[in-house]
Amino acid sequence: MHAIPAIESLRDIEQIEQTPLAARDLPASTFELIRRSAARHGDAPALSFILQGSADEAAYRLSYNELLGKITQTANAFHRLGLRPGKAVSFLLPNLPQTHFTIWGGEAAGIVNAINPLLEPEHIAELIEASDSELLVTLAPFPGTDLWAKVAGLRARLPQLKAIICVDMARLLPEPQRSAVQAQRGALPDGVLDFDELIATCPADHLESGRVIAADDIASYFHTGGTTGTPKLAPHSHGNEVAMAYSMNLVTRFAPGDVTLCGLPLFHVNGVIVTGLTAFSGGAEVLLATPQGYRSTALIGNFWKIIERHKISFFSGVPTIYAGLLQVPSEGHDLSSLKYALCGAAPMPVELIRQFESKTGLTLIEGYGLTEGTCGSCANPVGGERRPGSIGLRMPYCEVSIKVLDDQGQYLREAACNEIGNLCIRGATVFKGYLQASKNAGIWVDGDWFNTGDLGRMDADGYIWLTGRSKDLIIRGGHNIDPQMIEEALHKHPAVALAAAVGKPDEKAGELPVVYVQLKPGLQASEAELLAHAAAHIPERAAIPKDVWIIEAIPLTAVGKTFKPSLRFDAIRRAYEQALSELSGNLRVEVLSDERLGQVAHIHLASKDAALARAVSERLAGFAIPIELHHGH
Repeated sequence: MHAIPAIESLRDIEQIEQTPLAARDLPASTFELIRRSAARHGDAPALSFILQGSADEAAYRLSYNELLGKITQTANAFHRLGLRPGKAVSFLLPNLPQTHFTIWGGEAAGIVNAINPLLEPEHIAELIEASDSELLVTLAPFPGTDLWAKVAGLRARLPQLKAIICVDMARLLPEPQRSAVQAQRGALPDGVLDFDELIATCPADHLESGRVIAADDIASYFHTGGTTGTPKLAPHSHGNEVAMAYSMNLVTRFAPGDVTLCGLPLFHVNGVIVTGLTAFSGGAEVLLATPQGYRSTALIGNFWKIIERHKISFFSGVPTIYAGLLQVPSEGHDLSSLKYALCGAAPMPVELIRQFESKTGLTLIEGYGLTEGTCGSCANPVGGERRPGSIGLRMPYCEVSIKVLDDQGQYLREAACNEIGNLCIRGATVFKGYLQASKNAGIWVDGDWFNTGDLGRMDADGYIWLTGRSKDLIIRGGHNIDPQMIEEALHKHPAVALAAAVGKPDEKAGELPVVYVQLKPGLQASEAELLAHAAAHIPERAAIPKDVWIIEAIPLTAVGKTFKPSLRFDAIRRAYEQALSELSGNLRVEVLSDERLGQVAHIHLASKDAALARAVSERLAGFAIPIELHHGH
């Protein structure tokens, strides 16, 4: 094993990059990466799983050799069913060992298309069609789950599916519960294959296809950017995923003996790459903590007990997870195995970082990434200075640039130090464009730089600070919501002339969707009526707005487009005024743009009142938007 170089500053990253990635002898494919790890760490634990989320349950565990065998069997089973390079297998699964077999076995045989099980059936069907999948892996009927019901209702609509393969979760239960569930359910429906029985008939020691996988071959499709209109699928090559795992492990430093807890879903790049392929590349063990991951109340309630029992060294989450874990007592538990945790997907309030670290003694690393970049692009250095509120330094072999664009999105120039511009990325981990060519208009700037749609600035030491978004996505607890879906639903109401959805700040979720409405002249509708209408017409529960605010006129740009920055500022003002309403005192909130921070909430106090100022700061500490206090005006 090569020693993993420590990263303390931008200079260390530049030193690492003096050896080109092409000279690093990286495996060409994800299958080869896992095969190499099995050759190095054969009998060491690779993948483990707990079903219930209790602290004392025994884990199902596979060694690296056993994991490679299961992945190889899965690849061979898919190949026998007709999966070929360039063709896709879709999966609709919770976090199970078989999900990992499907991901890496599917990539060895063809392309894997990950689908969020929480989506409505209509969107699931659209993603299967968009990926041109002929195979689908999902869950057999099981108490408390609705995946089979969703799939059963779609079978007639998806005649292109050659086979549906079901993972039987009852097999993970001890007797007599296993037999009881299977007896109650009965046999699988006609034409549906049992996953474990299917792969058991296939060899575990070689790929029957004889396939030699090239780094440029497409490995996976990941859905990104909301759920309205034509699905937007981001293809990742094997080279993208392998380079990402290598670069990520220069940050996470996974090594044999480490145990990473996976609580984020395996339809998302973070769960698949960070607490998945990156861990496998370093010879660490991945613990799948319940099928529901962090959505399991048992896992959250027993979290620190599970950390202690399984000697977890690392986990990754989004701000909502950390806010929830702050409510779970950690005192009295041995957390010494924990090295640090990673937070991404949405801005983390600095006060939340401080509280979490002081409570647990754990180092929290803030990072940044997106599906189009295969997962991560920036992170605070584990060994160097962490700057709370910053997304840190760019990761090795992940180029990041802040570019100033004109009003049409055309490149003007590079941003100066600390000047706000569009955050753009390029390099070995960045995809080549969306599967649907129509989605690729305007995504590249200054040649081959991908415009993330996020606004940020870079300081003199290379630390990057997000300051807002140029694109309109609302990010609720790390989940992307396309405002167009909300707006389209409101526009179906006969009294609505214009609707504009934005995110309002929230202490737990980061942002919650809200919508501003301008009514048609002479027509009436109440905010409660419009909220009920939205709930009835929006297919994605997370996208249903928390508030509808009727205003006289939606602000427009000079060319007649909705001007959302002013609405976002108003939503921040309303959220902060609501949060401060419980305090007694004369307060006024004003939200203004800021050259360095993007936006700042200015809190005006009627007079100099130290106690009130302290109370305001404490009350707003959990929000990500910074504040500035003013006295006497």
